[in-house]
Amino acid sequence: MPTFDIVSEVDMHEMTNAVDQAAREIGNRFDFKGVDASFELKDNTVTLTAEVDFQIQQMLDILQTKMVKRGIDISSLKTADVETVGQKAIMHATVQQGIESETARKIVKQVKDQKMKVQVAIQGDKLRVTGKKRDDLQAVIAMLRDENYGIPLQYNNFRD
Repeated sequence: MPTFDIVSEVDMHEMTNAVDQAAREIGNRFDFKGVDASFELKDNTVTLTAEVDFQIQQMLDILQTKMVKRGIDISSLKTADVETVGQKAIMHATVQQGIESETARKIVKQVKDQKMKVQVAIQGDKLRVTGKKRDDLQAVIAMLRDENYGIPLQYNNFRD
């Protein structure tokens, strides 16, 4: 029976490259000359550090631009509020990997509501869709592409 997986993954090597490029641009920009601003990627979290909140927002914009250029969906980056500690402003942005259980249940419910002849099973942080016909699976992919779940979805491991 044909199957495919629905996943939400970010290539961390590309994310590292995007962070490195953004850090290099911060070093070259005129408005950041003499400013203590930096990016740090550690355990799926990007830490942005600067002197004021305004600079953090500029740095986030630069990072998102670099992510798009490297083919990473910016909706996979979940930002927290800016914390001001003394003379520094810090923002933690988490790179979301996998599909949360609440979102997975929402996807399963939506597929079942369409009354398609497929089965959807939650397997950890991904979903496995199984059906008798390849066309049914392609209809599921088309329907999910039209929806917005707040996370980027990829469809892989398609088997006939």
